[in-house]
Amino acid sequence: MRSRWALVLLGVTAVALVPWMVLLVLTLPASAEVRNWQVAWVGLDVLMAAGCAATAVLGLRGDQHARLTASATAAVAVLDAWFDITTAQPGAPLVQALVCAAAEAALACACIFLALSADRTPREEPGRPRAAERTASALVGRRDPRD
Repeated sequence: MRSRWALVLLGVTAVALVPWMVLLVLTLPASAEVRNWQVAWVGLDVLMAAGCAATAVLGLRGDQHARLTASATAAVAVLDAWFDITTAQPGAPLVQALVCAAAEAALACACIFLALSADRTPREEPGRPRAAERTASALVGRRDPRD
């Protein structure tokens, strides 16, 4: 029942955002001077790198949470591409932003593929315990003799 209310709240929020977006379009200045510009841009790249690393580590361990980190990383890559393009000056900076956006779009597609892939865990060797079972055994002090 709680999830139904959360979904209704998301729907109401989507509708409420429409007039907010109209207000922003009508009232925001066309340009602005921004402080901490480098921190903002590097921060997006830090998030993207952390998402890639977390997805790789979790995925290689066979952890289903890799799907979540892959989804979040795809979102960050799309946001980074969006801001690269929309804040770029015309000419060479825009071309550079478009090239970077193509790479970020490829990363986002790879992450989405990983998040939705039917084969969500690495293949285990026949007769060998799954990664989670090996971890549990290590925690209680038992070792797999094949390690």
